[in-house]
Amino acid sequence: MDAKDILGLPKNGPLMSQEKKSRPQKESQRKPDGISREVYALTGGIPPLMPSLDINQLKRRALSESEKITWQWLPFTSSARKDNLQLYHWVRVVNGVPPTGDYSFAKYNKSVDVLEYTDEEYEKYLSNPSWTKEETDQLFDLCKRFDLRFVIIADRFPSNRTVEELKDRYYSVSRAITIARAPSPADVTGHPLVKEPYNVSQEIERKRALSMVLSQTKLQERRDAEVLAEAKKISESRKAAKAAEEAELPDVSDAAPEGAEKAAGIDVISTSPNAQLPSGIAVPPVSETASTLASLRMLRVYLRTYALEQMVQAASSSAGLRTIKRVEQTLQDLGVNLKPKVPTKLVCAEHLELRKEILTLLNLQKQVQYKEAEGSSYREGSYSETPGTPPKRAQRATDLDRTFIPDSTSFGGERAIKRDQKRKGPGRSSEVPSSPAQSKRPRKLKTDG
Repeated sequence: MDAKDILGLPKNGPLMSQEKKSRPQKESQRKPDGISREVYALTGGIPPLMPSLDINQLKRRALSESEKITWQWLPFTSSARKDNLQLYHWVRVVNGVPPTGDYSFAKYNKSVDVLEYTDEEYEKYLSNPSWTKEETDQLFDLCKRFDLRFVIIADRFPSNRTVEELKDRYYSVSRAITIARAPSPADVTGHPLVKEPYNVSQEIERKRALSMVLSQTKLQERRDAEVLAEAKKISESRKAAKAAEEAELPDVSDAAPEGAEKAAGIDVISTSPNAQLPSGIAVPPVSETASTLASLRMLRVYLRTYALEQMVQAASSSAGLRTIKRVEQTLQDLGVNLKPKVPTKLVCAEHLELRKEILTLLNLQKQVQYKEAEGSSYREGSYSETPGTPPKRAQRATDLDRTFIPDSTSFGGERAIKRDQKRKGPGRSSEVPSSPAQSKRPRKLKTDG
């Protein structure tokens, strides 16, 4: 009994048939080759981000219908063995033809080529009072037998010799034979035995330090870790203190160091102490340059293009928007890119120097225009004042301590002379005393006539 029996609903009603008909049929997806059934069930057929196919399957040649593959239990021999031992293993046979050639794993059998010496060479080059010829022969025999495994060689060596002594004797003999057999000593200068000779004292010290480290207790390891952590904290605090010192900005009243001005590419226009510049002329402040250099030093690692942008912003921070546009327009007129294509150190320095010179030129042009306008206003205002009051323009010019005298010919002298004559004409007429006022004749009274 189920829920339909309890509710009295038919098991196979028209609703069930309609629902079955309305459901769309699922498209059957075939599992791709090279993917396991479990992985495909987990992914749900979604293509993976990385290829899940085995690379060996892509490189494997497709089997043709004529090829017949079987596995057979066949004997084999290995060139790595000198006793010609014959063993058996399973081999993949194609079309009944067994594989030929050497054993596939024989290529991994590597052996060391130990030098051999003659009696004459030993008597001439290899004599050592602490070693006999019999001991040396036994050492080289064991080295060839155990492929320079000196721990095993020291265990098998008849006399009580340490590993370091055995190594020293072997490498010293090999080095002497290599040098003796060479046509000239210069031919074997790059050989490892000659270039890096074995150092017994250094090897003994290395092993002693290694044994000390390996024999440390847990308490000593904990203390060493604490010391290292404390040293790391001290180094980090010193770095933070150094960064804070570098980030400190110099006082605005003090002069900026010459190195900072050269690095930023900014040159302050030198003026006389009494000269006054209008507000439109931009002079790069010292604090902007110093703050930019300090921020770049705190970054430690930055792109040179980013540093160039910061320097350009610092150089033109006090200039107006029109001045910046004029600088960029001048660069375009000169055929210079606003950002260097190859921002090397030298190119960035020259680019900043060019911007500095253009900004200085624009500032000087503004100064010239300002002084010309002030000179013309001074000349016009000096004649318009009344004789009884002191000229205001002359007083202002005295305060500013101007050092140039306008030329009459260069600043429109003829017009000034004509203007002076016109102004003096009414003055002369005013000096002549006026004639007394004539009395008016009385009007005749009308008489009654």
